[in-house]
Amino acid sequence: MNVGDRVRLLTGTEEGIITRLLDSELVEVAIDNDFTIPVLRRELVPVAAEEGQAFRRPVPEVARPATGSKKNKPQGGQPKAQRPGVPPAARATRPQPAGPSAAMPPRPAPASPPPPAAKGLYLALVHQAPELLALHLLNNTEAEVVFTYGEERQGKYRALAADKLKPKAASAALAHLHLKDFEQWPAVVFQLLNFKLNADTAYDLLTKRQSFKASTFYTSRRPAPVIGKEAYLFQLDEKPAPALSPEKLAQAEAALEAAHEAAANPAPALGAKQANVLQQALGGDKPAPVPAAIAPAPPQPAAALVAPPHEVDLHIEALRPEGAEGLSNTAMLRQQLDAFEDTLSRALATNMHEIIFIHGAGNGTLRKEIHRQLSRNKDIKFFEDAQKEKFGYGATLVRLK
Repeated sequence: MNVGDRVRLLTGTEEGIITRLLDSELVEVAIDNDFTIPVLRRELVPVAAEEGQAFRRPVPEVARPATGSKKNKPQGGQPKAQRPGVPPAARATRPQPAGPSAAMPPRPAPASPPPPAAKGLYLALVHQAPELLALHLLNNTEAEVVFTYGEERQGKYRALAADKLKPKAASAALAHLHLKDFEQWPAVVFQLLNFKLNADTAYDLLTKRQSFKASTFYTSRRPAPVIGKEAYLFQLDEKPAPALSPEKLAQAEAALEAAHEAAANPAPALGAKQANVLQQALGGDKPAPVPAAIAPAPPQPAAALVAPPHEVDLHIEALRPEGAEGLSNTAMLRQQLDAFEDTLSRALATNMHEIIFIHGAGNGTLRKEIHRQLSRNKDIKFFEDAQKEKFGYGATLVRLK
């Protein structure tokens, strides 16, 4: 079970959506999009999409008008008994409807459909529960889009997904965000490349960084294209990627060849024409000095990626042998979380199967933050308290996919 899964209680017919993994045995479930309750995992079963209709109450039928009911028709040729207390003359003078349609209330005019959304690429945050939002990429164009998705926290970027999206389509949920953690939401970064088969134009890569501010976030809710739902909507291509004409492609190729030649010849001499152009660009009367080409620095070999140890101690004493004097509680927590994120990324990159993070019991702040980040990471198979007889509740075992 993961955050966002729809589940049903074993002891009843109530359904809800998992909004948080509290620990290895307990999850938080939003029931009927109204309130959240903690529930044990063993008391829940997943609900398939086609199974949802089976547990909903049928809509009550609207009562038929009295003029069409058999109860009002005389039986056996005898007139129906008159209601007491109403004189026949009053009943005779009572106005009668001109026809069956006169008894029905006027039908409201059909609501005009909302105007179609402009074509483009959108970031959409859709409610899955009152406090849980799913992040999607919407392609409301006629071209395919190759995209990458990543998050930026504390100035550090982390790539999380890459895929191709067809025209008029929506991606799967790329992330789940809690409204109560709005102030801690990361900035999201998309790289977008339009592509259309047999098109006569190539497009440049478009990079968009989107951060969230309360002043603009809550006013961005409106009907989203493609999915047809209410969503917090942000257009990613307000400035479309510039088209690359064949001339520009040729110029880029020529510039690349010139760069290679400059690297092969460290100090080429400029011709008279090039010197005059450079002098005019500088705007001086004297001939411009011939600049020496600077050879590019040789690329540094990538450092070998080292797998972290199986057990990682996140106590501040282990991370800072010199001690934690002069550090606030917030600074210590930030250093511990940075060490956790770096170790987890190296464990995933080196294909480790499991890792144990020793965070200690304390007031539980570090443990809750680690569990919150693990519950949102799709590369985590599951996590649980590790070796309670050895660590108590001071360590977490993480199984990696």
